[in-house]
Amino acid sequence: MVNLGLSRVDDTISAKHPGLGEYAACQSNAFVKGLVTFVTGTGATCSLQLFLQRKFKYPFQWNVLVAVVTGSVASYWVTRVETQKCSNLWLFLETGKLPTDMGTDQRT
Repeated sequence: MVNLGLSRVDDTISAKHPGLGEYAACQSNAFVKGLVTFVTGTGATCSLQLFLQRKFKYPFQWNVLVAVVTGSVASYWVTRVETQKCSNLWLFLETGKLPTDMGTDQRT
């Protein structure tokens, strides 16, 4: 049996999709990376703002909001990139081929 979150997947489904466990582990890893990025980004931004506030003497208003928004944006980006990697892994595990259409991730 494969665990997806708190629920278990039936053996017939996990036999039909042998890469389900790897995909679930990849998604879990992506979400943990996003959470760590949120905490780290928020803390780093808050620390930077406190340092700049001591040096340049500007009001403390909005410091926490700016730090949380910065952490959220960074977390969203990291989670989106890692989730796309997991989607590519899932397609590879199911079809045996790498996805050829990269969509919006193509760099110009």
